[in-house]
Amino acid sequence: MISPAYFRKGQQDWGHLAKAGHLQWGTSSLVCCPETHVVEARNSNSLLQKNRSSCDHRLEPERRMLEKIQKMLVVRSPTIRELLAEALGMYILMVFGLSSAAQVVLGKGEFGQYVSINLAFGIGVTLGIHAAGGISGAHLNAAITIMHCILGNLPWRKLPAYLLGQFLGSFLAAATVFGTYYDILYDYTKGNFTVTGPTATASIFSTYPHPCVSLLGGFFTEFMATVMLLLGILVIHDEKNNAALKGTQAMLTGILVLGIGLGMGMTTGYAINPSRDLPPRIFTAIAGWGMDVFTAGNYWWWIPVVAPTLGSLVGSLVYKLFIDVHNQSVPESGNEKGQPAIETSTL
Repeated sequence: MISPAYFRKGQQDWGHLAKAGHLQWGTSSLVCCPETHVVEARNSNSLLQKNRSSCDHRLEPERRMLEKIQKMLVVRSPTIRELLAEALGMYILMVFGLSSAAQVVLGKGEFGQYVSINLAFGIGVTLGIHAAGGISGAHLNAAITIMHCILGNLPWRKLPAYLLGQFLGSFLAAATVFGTYYDILYDYTKGNFTVTGPTATASIFSTYPHPCVSLLGGFFTEFMATVMLLLGILVIHDEKNNAALKGTQAMLTGILVLGIGLGMGMTTGYAINPSRDLPPRIFTAIAGWGMDVFTAGNYWWWIPVVAPTLGSLVGSLVYKLFIDVHNQSVPESGNEKGQPAIETSTL
């Protein structure tokens, strides 16, 4: 067994060597030169650097190939980028909304209630806006896109790209939900896809009015629901007024849609969006429900297209007449003495 004195003696010997200059510290090695002995410890960092450079050299062809593929995939046309953004944002929105509707209808109330559909559409709107907002502005609604074109906020030449992106995303979402729930859907209907009746399932994909609601009543409901949608959107985003913080705008828009569904959804199912209603309706006509999806409800199909478009224009006009045209910036000198200026959020 080695005694502690042995270690103390070793420490003293190293201290004498250091004082005598025989022990030298360098950046790459530790050299001990007590007369004839030379001990060199190689720096492990240099070895690691050599290994890394060797690995980088071997991976260089793969990196170049990935860079080439990335350059090939980059879309340089702003219009096409906006189309793709609207398509993905709409797809996210609709997959959440339609899948929740499928679960409620096919589950016969055991896997959710009406409020579940409202919540899912609100979540879908929030995530869809986050996905597309930085590229296209995340309209995700043909009525809003048409309104922006009429007001001069969006060039008319971009209208086809926006509408095509929204319709494509919505159509693909309907196909996705159909494929996801096909087995349960087939079992629920015994293979007979119908628009009306005890096992009707077309309402999973598109809106249909309550049986006692007239076309005029349904039109007014869709019109007013879209007016409220536009008023809410403008309140959330108007930086001249008291706009919401930028990071919260998408979430608040989702809550806005949730509120419309909770308060105005019973009558018509609150389409409030041609891009939400028409593409899935076309899909169901192709997928087995037939032309009944257009004739049901006294040819209801056109109301979720026309009423939201008019409602978006009127909602924007009402906000401008009641708020926007009167909301001029007040000079700082116009504030009363001692009264702080009100700060508004910036977009």
